Amino acid sequence: MRVTQGMISNSLLHNLSNSNSKMEKYMNQLSTGKKITRPSDDPVVAMKGMGYRSEVLQVKQYQRNTNELHNWYDNSDAALDKATQAMQRVRELAVQASNGTYDEDERKSIAQEVAQLKEHIIEIANTQVNDKYIFNGSHTDAPLVKENGADFDTYVPVEIEVSKGTTLTASVNGQDVFEGLVNTLDTFVNQLNSDDTNGINNSIGEISTGIDKIINARADLGARMNRLELVENRLNEQETIATKTMSNNEDVDYAKTITELITQESIHRAALSAGARIIQPTLLDFLR
Repeated sequence: MRVTQGMISNSLLHNLSNSNSKMEKYMNQLSTGKKITRPSDDPVVAMKGMGYRSEVLQVKQYQRNTNELHNWYDNSDAALDKATQAMQRVRELAVQASNGTYDEDERKSIAQEVAQLKEHIIEIANTQVNDKYIFNGSHTDAPLVKENGADFDTYVPVEIEVSKGTTLTASVNGQDVFEGLVNTLDTFVNQLNSDDTNGINNSIGEISTGIDKIINARADLGARMNRLELVENRLNEQETIATKTMSNNEDVDYAKTITELITQESIHRAALSAGARIIQPTLLDFLR
């Protein structure tokens, strides 16, 4: 086959165009830090990248969910701590009132303080965080203790997903904890006002039972907080692994890419130099 000057020129232009494309590819990789700038550059890398990125985003969402759980747990624990302190004070007053040396007026004075502590307990039971009632389960838009103190909603726990297929209960069953307390305190106040010494003595045990319920609720909450910490550690490990995998798939190796760019530039210069020698002079070159 006869090789013409036109064939040589076309081949040279084609190869130079390919060389320019490769240099552009390496320059784009260095400027963006990514192996590809569009899916067509490498469909396999693009498809894997979509999967890895979805995994990282999913882990980050679960981490946001754990932050929400911390918000529930920390506020619930703080509120239960205040409730414990208030009920311990009520028990102290009950022990004082059971003393046979106290008269009717003194017990009525104690009744006034207990009534205030009852209101404090109700305020704790109706604790709001971000405009949500945290002790009324999924009924976050309604207070646990209503005005009449007797109408309680059916408790439905608040569940938050912390990993695929795993949920943790965010809420504390306030009905179990506070319904009995309110009733006990109401009865105790009436006994103090009526100077019912036998009833006052019986209330001491009921008040202690109420304190035990708060302590048990805090113990259960503490167990969930420990579980949450384990979940957080696992999520942090998953985030690290997923981010590293995504980086290995998408990010360029700068040292390797710079070396390839320098090599391609040398090849390109050599091709230009060789082409200048191979292409025959034209009539214009003789006329200069």
